[in-house]
Amino acid sequence: MPKVVVLLSEMMRGMRDVPGRSMRWKTCPRFVMLLAWIAISLVGCSVAWGAGTPTQAIQETVDQVLAVLGDEALKDPARTAERREKLEAIIAQRFDYEEMAKRTLAAQWKKIGAEKQQEFVRLFQQFLTQSYAGSIEGHSGGYVTYVKERLKGDFAEVQTKVVTPKTQISLNYRLLKKHERWGVYDVIIDGVSLMKNFRSQFSRIIKSSSFDALLDKLRSKIELASSS
Repeated sequence: MPKVVVLLSEMMRGMRDVPGRSMRWKTCPRFVMLLAWIAISLVGCSVAWGAGTPTQAIQETVDQVLAVLGDEALKDPARTAERREKLEAIIAQRFDYEEMAKRTLAAQWKKIGAEKQQEFVRLFQQFLTQSYAGSIEGHSGGYVTYVKERLKGDFAEVQTKVVTPKTQISLNYRLLKKHERWGVYDVIIDGVSLMKNFRSQFSRIIKSSSFDALLDKLRSKIELASSS
C-alpha cells in the first residue's frame, strides 16, 4: 500500500464506523509534519484572489503564513491562543470550503436540505481549520518548490514539492476560479486526493449509520481539538 494512503488512513481513523473495531482518532507524527506543509502551501493558493496566476498567489501567501510562524512575540506561551487564532483566520479565508464540502459528500449533497448543507460546511471548515492550524504550530525546517502550473478554463493545478531534511513529498493543488477568485478545492498528496479520501470515509459513515452520525462525529472531533 502506498505510504501516503497509510498516512491518510491514520488521519481518518477516528471517523470510521466499522463494527468490531476500536475507533480512535490518531495522527502519526510524520503525518502531522505533512499536514503542516499542506496548510502552509494550501493557504497560499487563494490569498491574492485574482492577483496573478495561482502559483503567484501561493508564493505570496506562503510569506504571510511564515511571518506568523516566525513572529518571536507570538511564540510567547501567553499568546498561544492569539497565534492559533491568526493561523486559523488565515486558513479559513483561503479554502473554498463550500466546494470542498460538496465534493466530499458527492451525490449526498443534493439529498440533504439547505440547512444541513450549511451546517456541514461550517463543521467541515472548523474541522479542517483546527487540524491544519494545530499542525502548523509544530512546523520547522524544509521548503516548497513550485514545479508546474496547469490551466484549463476556470480550473487550475499547481504542482509543488515539499523538501525537508528527511524526505520529499509531491503536493499538487487543484483550484477553481469563481467570480475572478482562485480557491483550493483539493490537494493531491503523492498522487492521492485528500478530498477523495474524505469522501470515502464520510460515505462509509453515512451508509453504516446516517448523515446525522457524520455531523456528530465532526462535532466531537472539533470539541476535542478545542479543549486540547
